[in-house]
Amino acid sequence: MKPKAVKQILSSVIRDVAADRSFLVRPDSDYTRSRKLSLLQMLRLILSMGGSTINREMVDFFHATPRVASSSAFVQRRAKISHTAFEAIFHRFTAKTDTKCLYRGYRLLAADGSGVHFPTDPSDSDSFFPGANGQKPYNLIHLNALYDLLTHTYRDVVLQKGSGSEKDAVIEMLQRSHDRNVLLIADRGYESYNLMAYCQEKGWRFLIRVKDHAVKGIVTRLPLPDADSFDVPITVCLTNMASKAAKQIPHYKFLPSTAPFDFFPRDAPISYYELRFRVVRFQIAEDAYETVITNLPEKLFPMEEVEKLYAMRWGIETSFRDLKHTVGLLRFHSKKAESIMQEIFAALTMYNFAQVITQFAVLEQGKRKYSYQVNFAQAVHLCRQFFRDNAVSPPALEALLARYVTPIRPNRHAPRSPGVKPVVSFQYRG
Repeated sequence: MKPKAVKQILSSVIRDVAADRSFLVRPDSDYTRSRKLSLLQMLRLILSMGGSTINREMVDFFHATPRVASSSAFVQRRAKISHTAFEAIFHRFTAKTDTKCLYRGYRLLAADGSGVHFPTDPSDSDSFFPGANGQKPYNLIHLNALYDLLTHTYRDVVLQKGSGSEKDAVIEMLQRSHDRNVLLIADRGYESYNLMAYCQEKGWRFLIRVKDHAVKGIVTRLPLPDADSFDVPITVCLTNMASKAAKQIPHYKFLPSTAPFDFFPRDAPISYYELRFRVVRFQIAEDAYETVITNLPEKLFPMEEVEKLYAMRWGIETSFRDLKHTVGLLRFHSKKAESIMQEIFAALTMYNFAQVITQFAVLEQGKRKYSYQVNFAQAVHLCRQFFRDNAVSPPALEALLARYVTPIRPNRHAPRSPGVKPVVSFQYRG
């Protein structure tokens, strides 16, 4: 898909959302008068904002002409727009630019979440944490995502004020997905019989890291070998009944009422649900092992392939880093949760916009030690300018993308940076 076509799709989606007054806070009265900042301009401006102050962003957007509105006007105008407008833009643009890439017949979707901290606002009780043990108060929105590991784009997102439940969020995204032949790859926080059952009912495959069998978790007390590495097929019949009759069920496993599970039949004499999966434990480093559960067929996906697929999950971790530091999700232009959610969906849309365009950049590899890819940090800046400015032609954009490249170095690891990143806020007020 050429850059011009991608830009036309996004512009068309923005116009459609701007024409729908249901996305306004007060549909009967908001944006009824002519102002410097129309609804269409506001949507385009917020979508294209980077890490500068509001004044600088508007000067760039209006090309330093006298038409530039004030920061106060911007703040007042954005307060009339629901964050659902940007949510709709994200979902519609994502659907219209979807290119399905498959790995052995499966779409690889990684599930993960990331906390988005924003300027402290005690009045928003749903997202406010007072802090404990000397920690400063903070506000948090939890971003839950399904990320396509092959197209490098976000397919769906659920925002939760506060810490939220990552398992509930991924189940919500799974239920509304129309995709088939999906492999859901997730880390240890998604260890859940309920999620496994949802995947099984949906016809999805799953690959989920779990706590080791020596630690209390799903695989505890399963008939697993006393070995460092293994690949064992398992069948369990889950039930919330502890009667003698229930205990006679083959592969009986009691599930307490505190564990959420949505698939027990209501009218059966003995309520149980059967799950089939593999428990795979493999070595990742000297004296270091990982344990995963999966319902992938063993013949097509032996242990080595399962290990490779789980390693690919790291793509969603690097995407969060790019989303926050490259696209600019850590640099907000407000302190209100509603406006923060506007900017989260705007950043996700711009991330996908840049990824869709760079996927089709033609690079001359030549005789080099490494293969090369477009430098994504530079690509975001170029694609943002392309979106804002009609003076940037598609051929010029493609030539510039091909100029800024970085080598692909396989099997390179960087340690995760711990702790909460500081929030940079460029709000004028509100």
